[in-house]
Amino acid sequence: MKSEIHPNYQLATVSCACGNVFQTRSTVKEMHVNTCSACHPFFTGQAKFIDTEGRVDRFKKRFTEGTY
Repeated sequence: MKSEIHPNYQLATVSCACGNVFQTRSTVKEMHVNTCSACHPFFTGQAKFIDTEGRVDRFKKRFTEGTY
């Protein structure tokens, strides 16, 4: 690597809006994020599939009855 052309890769502190704070490495010292793995619904198991207007049920009903 050429010297003095790469950014300084250092220890960084990441702060989430939920209050979770963790350490990682980055070119910036501090990062503030809105969602992290501690509060994101996908990682916490709270993610829910929203079926708008019963589209999934209508699809299943149509193709299980044999009417195409």
